[in-house]
Amino acid sequence: MSRATAAAMLPQPHKPAQTRPSRSLRPVTAPSPRRRPKLAYALIALGGAFAIGAAQIGLSLAITHDSYVLADLNSQQRELNLQTSALEDDLAGIASPQYLATEASELGMVVAGSASYLRLSDSAVLGANTGAGWRSTVDPTGAGAVDNALLDAKEAEAAAAAKADEAPSTAVDPDLPPPITDGLPSPSTR
Repeated sequence: MSRATAAAMLPQPHKPAQTRPSRSLRPVTAPSPRRRPKLAYALIALGGAFAIGAAQIGLSLAITHDSYVLADLNSQQRELNLQTSALEDDLAGIASPQYLATEASELGMVVAGSASYLRLSDSAVLGANTGAGWRSTVDPTGAGAVDNALLDAKEAEAAAAAKADEAPSTAVDPDLPPPITDGLPSPSTR
């Protein structure tokens, strides 16, 4: 068998027929009318944009307001801490042994020499068995007294307040120079 007959016996691939749709060409008579945009869609888009803007402004104002409130609360906390510190200093001064001894002395309380004890089993008094004298054995304002800086500041304030109450009201403006009462100041020479 020859090559030509063998090739003729082989099945031939089937080619589909190409069918092209026929296009109909026609001349353009007028442009197609443009569709008008729908007004509802535009209004919804603008309304959404305004809503988002209003929400952002509202959130910014809320955050800003909260920061002002927080700053105000921090300021109040600092003031309260300072007041607490001042009150603790006052309490430390009032609870000091120097202050208690001075106040007891001013009230007429005295420290007796030695203590007396009562034994309950037989009702016996142990110790000096004498009352306290009219004079205390401890002088809280004497030579051996230890100064308390917290009490000294209070005494100075009390003295200044008492002096201000007694003195006539001649308020001097601290921004002005002191008044000259004995002439112009001049340098002293030798």
